[in-house]
Amino acid sequence: MTAPPQPAQQQAPQPTLLLVEDSDTQALRIRRMLEGHGFTVSRVASGEAALDSLDARIPDLVVADYHLPGMNGGQMARQLRMSPVTRMIPVLMLTEGGEPGLEREGLESGADAYVPKSADPDLIVFRIRALLREGAGTGPRDDSPLFRRARILVVGGDGAPGRDVASLAALMRSDGHDVMVAPHPSAVDRQSWLDAARGPDCVVVDLVSGRFDGIAFCRELDDLRQKIVVGGAVPPRILGLSGGQAARGALSARAFEAGVDDLVSDDVEPEMLALRIRALLRRKLLQDEARRIDHERQAREIAVETARAEAAAIASKASLAGALEQANTELAAANRKLIETQSKLVQTAKMASLGELVAGIAHEINNPLAFILAHKDTVARLLAQVIDAEKDAAENDRPGDGASPAATSAAAERRAALAKCRDRVESMNLGLRRIQNLVVNLRKFSRLDEGQFQVIDVPEALETVLALLTQKFGGHIAVERNYRAPDRLYCQSALLNQVIMNIISNAADAILSMTDQSAATPGAPTSAASMPAGLISIGTELRAASDRQNGDRQNGGDRQTYVFTIRDNGPGIPPDMKERVFEPFFTTKPVGAGTGLGLAIAYGVVQAHHGTITATDAPGGGTLFTVAVPWQPELAALPDPGTHPGTHPGAMPSPRPVGAGAPA
Repeated sequence: MTAPPQPAQQQAPQPTLLLVEDSDTQALRIRRMLEGHGFTVSRVASGEAALDSLDARIPDLVVADYHLPGMNGGQMARQLRMSPVTRMIPVLMLTEGGEPGLEREGLESGADAYVPKSADPDLIVFRIRALLREGAGTGPRDDSPLFRRARILVVGGDGAPGRDVASLAALMRSDGHDVMVAPHPSAVDRQSWLDAARGPDCVVVDLVSGRFDGIAFCRELDDLRQKIVVGGAVPPRILGLSGGQAARGALSARAFEAGVDDLVSDDVEPEMLALRIRALLRRKLLQDEARRIDHERQAREIAVETARAEAAAIASKASLAGALEQANTELAAANRKLIETQSKLVQTAKMASLGELVAGIAHEINNPLAFILAHKDTVARLLAQVIDAEKDAAENDRPGDGASPAATSAAAERRAALAKCRDRVESMNLGLRRIQNLVVNLRKFSRLDEGQFQVIDVPEALETVLALLTQKFGGHIAVERNYRAPDRLYCQSALLNQVIMNIISNAADAILSMTDQSAATPGAPTSAASMPAGLISIGTELRAASDRQNGDRQNGGDRQTYVFTIRDNGPGIPPDMKERVFEPFFTTKPVGAGTGLGLAIAYGVVQAHHGTITATDAPGGGTLFTVAVPWQPELAALPDPGTHPGTHPGAMPSPRPVGAGAPA
């Protein structure tokens, strides 16, 4: 009966077998037979080579000949069962003969099945498949630690033949252990013990050596083991070699007191010594495995607790997010109320200054009206003279007559009259345009859209403000202009219509109050020429933005600020009042002359621009107000204010007032 090869399942990995066979002929025959049934086979020639190959890859099953050079198959199986990594690998033992007790010895060493090499090949295949089924799901994972041999350190070099170091080392190596020999304790690298990858698992010490004190060395090793325990690792085992009857004497007590875990005498058989060492190694490796499992359990518990903590944190964040959203909603509502209140304060300040504005505007309108009326009669009289002259010329001139001197003079007079009439008409046109400018400025100033950001023509807006304050300046205050910043600024119109106008108006009031006090001083001259002249300087420029202004702006390191400076030569602000000038309802003017809201409103408008406003002493006397707002050239380059969405839809185009470049 021949069992056909079983087809492998689609995409299922083929089982990997490790064949341990020293005979090349037998190895080739068995390998071809196994590969013909779909197995992946790798072959080594000795038990030592098989253990070394486990450092690279763990197979699914091991097929081994019992009779191997050096380490036999039973000793190799025993090594596999001692390591937690290879403990669950199935082992199939093969042999050529039927020696009595051989199968029992192989099974006791850790093999899972025993099959003669002479058995039917199909039987061997069926047995392998059965072992693979039994071990399914119990093999090591890809991330399992690699297999390692037990490490044994032998310290000593003299004594009875049964304790000869070379014989003991050869015996342990035949069991598949890594054996290191140190003839004297001074040759032992004690620092390597603290490294789990280099330290020994078992130390064999010759207690009756004539070259060193074995008991003292064991005490030193026991102290070193305490450090290993404190470090969280499993310490190595210590086995002492003693004289023939010394194990039952005082040496036994001293040895165990020094930290020895087991004591073996000279007369013990080599196989018994190997069994005692195997027992110590087995306990040590089991403790290593228990420690590894405990660490994995702790890691899993920590992972579970971490996951729970993260879930609780997520839930807490969700709750905080809801509370934050509610707080933001409430803050937005409060901010809207604040903006509405600020708008009402702006309108209140406008109403407070309405009487003063109306007086100035009435004066400005009355002058051009008087200008027009004064020239109306002149125009009418000149037009009448032209009409009379034309009538006389028509009566005196005859067709065919030569031009008389009188006719020539009349013609000249008519031309002069017409030229004068033309000049008067042009003067009237100037007056009419001035009235138009005043109306436009009044509409621009009285609009209620100060909260909207738009592109403002700064020089034009400043001239509008100065035109409205011309009546207040009178002949006592001169205005200097120094506009060095770009003309266009993206801002609220209230920045100029309210902030700058309030500052300039306060400066004019301060200068006029100083002038009135000087005129009222007894003995002081009262002529206009002798009265002190007031000066208000208005300037614009770009400056590098400070850190505080850019603290809440991204990429603010290279930004600039648009700065307005208003300086006067008035009496200045007393030092004890500088910190209060921006407080609402604080004023130094007489009762009924001010509301105390002008600079408070100015401060709020500047804050809405994320800017700053300061009041300092001007060089040479007076006060210097500095208003700085962020300069945004990309927004200032937007279309003309008249077409920008932020402008008032019904605003009339505003030509620059006449004489804008001259002092107001």
